[in-house]
Amino acid sequence: MPTTQNKRVFSEIETAEYIGMSRSFLRQSRMEGNRQNRTPAPPFIKIGRAVRYLKEDLDNWLDSFYRFENTSQCYVGDNHA
Repeated sequence: MPTTQNKRVFSEIETAEYIGMSRSFLRQSRMEGNRQNRTPAPPFIKIGRAVRYLKEDLDNWLDSFYRFENTSQCYVGDNHA
């Protein structure tokens, strides 16, 4: 059986573990779609009734989030340079 790192397609359980989010986040984001002020859902595919996530899509989804260089950038409205 391939490890998560060698797989191309992930189940919901494997996806939750891979991206570090809960299964309920994945389910809710699939049902509700992208909403304002919420983390957008990662792309998914359906094969029959089965919901699957492509590793490439998950990697791109993770890369789409801004990376903070240090914690001082996390504060909104901080005018100190």
